[in-house]
Amino acid sequence: MDLILSREYKASNKLTRILYLREYSNFKDRLGEMTNPRVVYVTDMVSCSQKRYYRLSYPELAFSFEPVLVLGNLVHMGLEKLLEEEGYKVEVEFEKIFKINGVEFRVKGRVDAINSSEVVEIKTTRTDIKIPLEHHILQLQLYLNLLNREKGILIYITPERISEYQIDREELDVSRILLETIENTVHPRWSWECKYCTYARICPYKVLSEK
Repeated sequence: MDLILSREYKASNKLTRILYLREYSNFKDRLGEMTNPRVVYVTDMVSCSQKRYYRLSYPELAFSFEPVLVLGNLVHMGLEKLLEEEGYKVEVEFEKIFKINGVEFRVKGRVDAINSSEVVEIKTTRTDIKIPLEHHILQLQLYLNLLNREKGILIYITPERISEYQIDREELDVSRILLETIENTVHPRWSWECKYCTYARICPYKVLSEK
């Protein structure tokens, strides 16, 4: 133990750089699409509509290299690999065309895993309090409605437990939710969003959490 404690360690960022470049490369690949006002992501439809407005105007602010996000991405990669071995298709992208007020919009999503009977959504959270979370359920319900599937699985991997939930499809008015998002009428959608939002420092709709 004394030998270990007495050693001098040289700082290195080789592997960190690999992680960073991967995240940044993925972000840059999507940058053009992220500023297209005719593209709406499913994740936009489960979030504050003002957040999409700011992403269209200030897309660079959307990039984040936070350990908790990197950890979540790595967990996704690992579990998706296992699901692929079990016959699931993973990282499946899709889009649907909707016409709103005479204008065509492309609703785009990417499911973590899918097979002939169900859609799987993987979530990592810092705590398992109150799971499954309402916005995660809404996201999976949108996937089920847009892909015309009846069953979904929402699986959480947290520091405290691994827990999965069977979600049955409920009919949603997808066009209404899309209209709310496009016309920027729901800000915030959830009371806690502002606390974690990149754009909160410039947003007139910021809601201060009660202590």
